[in-house]
Amino acid sequence: MRAVGFGPAIAMMFLTGFLAGAASPRLALAQNDYPTRPVGLIVPYAAGGVADVAMRMLGDKLSTRLGQQFVIENRPGAGGIVAAQAAASAPGDGYTLLMTGNNTAIAAALFKSLPYNVLTDFASISTAAFFDLLVVTRAGSPLHSVNDVIAAARANPGKLNIGTINPGSTQNLAAELFTSTAEIKAAIVPFRTSPDMAGALLRGDIDVAFEFYAAVNGLLADNKLIAIASAGPSRTAYLPQVPTVIESGLKDYEVTSWNGLSAPAATPARTITILNQAMKEVMPSADIQTRSAEMGMAMRWSTPGEMAARMKADMSKWSAVIEKAGIAKRD
Repeated sequence: MRAVGFGPAIAMMFLTGFLAGAASPRLALAQNDYPTRPVGLIVPYAAGGVADVAMRMLGDKLSTRLGQQFVIENRPGAGGIVAAQAAASAPGDGYTLLMTGNNTAIAAALFKSLPYNVLTDFASISTAAFFDLLVVTRAGSPLHSVNDVIAAARANPGKLNIGTINPGSTQNLAAELFTSTAEIKAAIVPFRTSPDMAGALLRGDIDVAFEFYAAVNGLLADNKLIAIASAGPSRTAYLPQVPTVIESGLKDYEVTSWNGLSAPAATPARTITILNQAMKEVMPSADIQTRSAEMGMAMRWSTPGEMAARMKADMSKWSAVIEKAGIAKRD
C-alpha cells in the first residue's frame, strides 16, 4: 500500500492549524488587537505612596502579560477628582485606565457635585489592592483592647481623643463610624499628616488613632505603638495576632480601604474582559503577594460586577456616615 502524501498547500494548512492551537495566551489576546500600544494608568496620588506602589507592581505584571507597557501617570489633587475627570474625558478605547476605589466612593459622598458620575462614566475592571485600617495606641497605654476604648469613652463621655488624618479621609470617616457603631461620645481629632498624628499619640495628646499599617509600621516594629485591633473582616496576614474590631465585640463594624482599575464607560466589553483576565492571572504571583503583604495590603482580583457592587455599596455607606457625623459637603 502506497503511503499517502500531502502537497505543499495541504501541509501548510495543517501547520497553520497546529500553530494556532499551540498559540500562547498572550498571542491569543494579541489577536484581538488590544493592546497594540502603551496603556496609560492614571493614579490619583503622588508617586511613592503605598497605593502608587501597588499600581506600579500591577502595571509591571500587566506589561509583561499583555506585551505592551502600562505607564503610570500620577495626577494627585482634589480628593482624586483631577485624576477621575481626566479619565472620564478620555476616549473609551482601553488606552486610558484609572485607579478607583474606596476614596472614589468617599469623594462621591463628600462633594456636593462632581464633573463625572462614578457609576455611569466608568466601567469597572477588577479590584486590586485591599488595605486594612488599624486601631493603634502608644506603648504603655492603659487601653489594651477595643473594649477598653469603649469603656473609657463611656466612663468619661467626650473626653477620649481619637486621632486621624484630615477630615473626610478614610481614617477620619472610620473613626466617625466607630463612635457611631459603638454608641460612644469621643473627640475625633484630625491632623494634617500621619507623622503629626503619630507624634501626638506618642506624646499622649490623643488616646488612640485609626491609621493604615504602612504609615505606622516602623513605630509598631520599634514597639512604640501597639495595634489593638484591625478594622477588616478578618485578621491581617501581617499582624495575625491582632484581633479584628468585630472579634472584639463590635459586630457591625468593618472598614477596608481598597482600589482597583476602571476604564471610561465607552470602553469595549472585550477590552474589559482582556484586562480582567490578565489581572486574574498575574495577581496570584508570589512576588506581588509577598511584597504587598510587607506593605500592609492584600492584592485580590474580582469580577467587574463585584467591583461595581462594592463601589455602589461604599458610596451608600460613606454617605450615611458623613450625614450622621454632620460633616459639611464640599463644593
